[in-house]
Amino acid sequence: MMEVHQSFPPSVLPWLADKEVTTVLDLDGRADPSRDPRLEIGLVRKIYDGMLRMRLIDVRLTKLQRQGRIGFHVGGEGEEAAIIASAAAMRPQDWIFPCYREAGAALFRGFPLQSYIDNMYGNANDAAKGRQMPDHITARDAHFGSVTAPIGTQITQAVGFAWAAKIKKEDLVTSVFFGDGATSSNDFHSGMNFAGVFRTPTVFLLRNNGWAISVPSEKQTAARTYADKGVGYGVAAVRCDGNDALAVYSCVQKAVQRAAAGEGPTLLELITYRAGPHSTSDDPTVYREKHEVDRQLQRDPVKRLRKYLEQQGAFSETDEKRLIDELNAELRQCIERAEAAAPPSIASMFEQVFESLPSHLEEQQRECLAAPRPAKRH
Repeated sequence: MMEVHQSFPPSVLPWLADKEVTTVLDLDGRADPSRDPRLEIGLVRKIYDGMLRMRLIDVRLTKLQRQGRIGFHVGGEGEEAAIIASAAAMRPQDWIFPCYREAGAALFRGFPLQSYIDNMYGNANDAAKGRQMPDHITARDAHFGSVTAPIGTQITQAVGFAWAAKIKKEDLVTSVFFGDGATSSNDFHSGMNFAGVFRTPTVFLLRNNGWAISVPSEKQTAARTYADKGVGYGVAAVRCDGNDALAVYSCVQKAVQRAAAGEGPTLLELITYRAGPHSTSDDPTVYREKHEVDRQLQRDPVKRLRKYLEQQGAFSETDEKRLIDELNAELRQCIERAEAAAPPSIASMFEQVFESLPSHLEEQQRECLAAPRPAKRH
């Protein structure tokens, strides 16, 4: 593993100082030549576009929730590099098993924005027919597993999927996102242990964003680092600056190559920061000091990658304005369509439970449809 880039002052990076962390970009977007993966500028621009898109969507959805137009949102502000660059480094045939902040990864892989916004409203066009919480999407065509609310369950799902692929001799790697809080879950232990023993082609993407809701990262474990947790399971482990898109891409790509070559799983500790609240139901000012947030915002992943692009002569303020205008127009159109859509039918709550609707549910469905309805939609 590599030493922290010397241009990072410890006061800005309290988690990274004197630790073994892979990094490429300094805070001004300058790449260390000895660590630069030298990605094609078109790919870097695609990653940046995905990161900016994710941030603009998070900002808009938070406003919609505050206006009472949607019920809930859990965003990824400040963690865009950890999410989008990881998705970019996966191969098309590989599968992503998300936590609940990674909708941007599904969008990056081709999941339609309209489908995502329909889920946020839970309307009749929502694939889950309004039965899931907002942000709990699934995108089979994008090889993006279903979001589930219980902490850590996606870890064992990703490992099991990878184990099945290995048995079937399929060229397939799974990656799984989870937060530092999930390392205290039973599924983390079960998933890591199974992956280590059976050498499944799995990449564990641990987003160490500093907080498990209101529990600070240092209260979650007594281990020296979260990456050290891989040692006990016989899993290769790497620490990476999760706010450095180039470093994230490089680390994830190497982990995918290891897994695809039959060399087993990798635990990647992506050291990032949750810039906003845990969700729209959370008030981080109760447990987090403003000076901490201000200090960490100096590591903003979107600004760092934009500075890199500008230094390469591949991006300008004009490009930025054009991109923001295009993204906002697309988002505005999707919101208008979602709000114009009808709510899910009452009958739909009985559907997609069994392959064939059993007689007792048919009876309940008929009784429900025949019951009186309120005059106005609630």
